[in-house]
Amino acid sequence: MNRSFEVFGLSTGIIRSGDPIADRVIAAAKTTCGGFYDGDILVLAETAVATSEGNVIRLAEITPSAHARRLAEQHRMDPATAEVVLRESDSIVGGIPGFLLCMKGGTLLPNAGVDASNAPPGCVTPLPADPDASALAIKQAVEQASGAKIAVIIADSRTHAMRLGCSGVAIGCAGIPSVIDDRGRSDLFGRKLEVTKRAVADNIASAAELVMGEADECTPAAIIRGIGLPVSDDQIGVESIAANECLFMGVFAKGRTKK
Repeated sequence: MNRSFEVFGLSTGIIRSGDPIADRVIAAAKTTCGGFYDGDILVLAETAVATSEGNVIRLAEITPSAHARRLAEQHRMDPATAEVVLRESDSIVGGIPGFLLCMKGGTLLPNAGVDASNAPPGCVTPLPADPDASALAIKQAVEQASGAKIAVIIADSRTHAMRLGCSGVAIGCAGIPSVIDDRGRSDLFGRKLEVTKRAVADNIASAAELVMGEADECTPAAIIRGIGLPVSDDQIGVESIAANECLFMGVFAKGRTKK
C-alpha cells in the first residue's frame, strides 16, 4: 500500500428511502474530485445505505413486547426502540443506560446497530440486511456507470473497549480484502510476526469518517484515492471471528481472573 493517499468527502444531500445511492455518489464524485478513478475505494455510511434500501422503521408502528418493556425500564430506553433492538439482535449480552449490548451476525455492538442518528424524525434505521451484498451491488452500479474499477466499504461507527469516542469499522466490503495477514513477515529485529493481521477495511473506514462526519454535514460517503490496494471482483465480505476466539469476549465468558 502507498504511504500517501487522498480522502474526498462526498456531499450527497439527504438520502431518502428508495433513492439510488450509486447515482448520488457518482454525481458528488464528479463535482468533488473529477469522478471515480481505477483503484478508488468508496466508503458509505451504513445509515445512508439502509435508508436508500428502504430499511427505515417508524417507532409509532412498533408494539413493544413485555421483554422489551422490561429492558427499556432497566436501561432507561424508549420501549419501541428496545423492541426493534430485540428483533435485530441474535442475543442480548448486557447494557448501560440508553444502550443494549448485543450479538448480531457474529459481532458485538450496541443496540444491534439500530440508530436514530440521521434517520427521519420518529424513525430508526437498522443495519443493512446484508452489508456485503449491498457493497457489491453499489460497486457494480458505480463501475457500470463510471467505467472505473473500484472497491466499496459499508462503514459504521463503533466504540471500543475502554476507549472514549467512536471510530469507523467496516461492516460490508467488496473489491478488497477486509484483513491482510502479516504473519510470517519479519519485524525490525528479524523476529517473525506470529499473530499480526491488519484490519485494512476498518482502518480505511476510520480515515473516511474524518471527512464524513456524524452530525449534519450531509456527507455520508467518501473516496479514498491512491492507497494502492489492488481491486478485484472476487474479494467480498468482512472477516470476523467466533466469540470464543475473541480476547475480550473470551475473558468475560470465562469470568474475570483475580490477582
